[in-house]
Amino acid sequence: MSRIGILPIAITQNVDVKLTGSTITVKGKNGELSLDVDSRIEVKEENGELHVGRKNNDRQSRAMHGLYRSLINNMFVGVTDGFKKELEIIGVGFRASMNGDMLELALGYSHSFYFIPPAGITIEVDTKTSKVPRIIITGADKAMVGQVAAKIRSFRKPEPYKGKGIRYVGEFVRKKAGKSAGR
Repeated sequence: MSRIGILPIAITQNVDVKLTGSTITVKGKNGELSLDVDSRIEVKEENGELHVGRKNNDRQSRAMHGLYRSLINNMFVGVTDGFKKELEIIGVGFRASMNGDMLELALGYSHSFYFIPPAGITIEVDTKTSKVPRIIITGADKAMVGQVAAKIRSFRKPEPYKGKGIRYVGEFVRKKAGKSAGR
């Protein structure tokens, strides 16, 4: 039995849930999210709670049981509280700014990078609270927030010799010794 999958999901007052066939739709103050549930998984609403179960006990059903419960729970958290990822830019002359709804990054190349966030994602640039610029990505969809953060980080990943680049807040970059340290 899945330890995660058997846990019920509490439905709060400010969240609307609609079950239609194999689709679950969750609507809250941060937006609306929907998910197509696999045919081997069943979702029931009882006593103000959602219960995720499986129709049979084969290997694929057991594997998906906890997964779909976590995905549905993330939808509830996303429409009520939202998700947030923070990136920091480390490097001399590296800059980030917002031009309307477009993120502009100067990362030491001969050209700037421009990134337009997808629908449902908001990006802010904070240069006042810390000495390095921070990019704050927020949204209701956890997977989309992580995907946008990974895409922005991929423009200039932290390099191992000086540590320059874009990294997650709190990420540790292990530094290598250079050529002169080996002598």
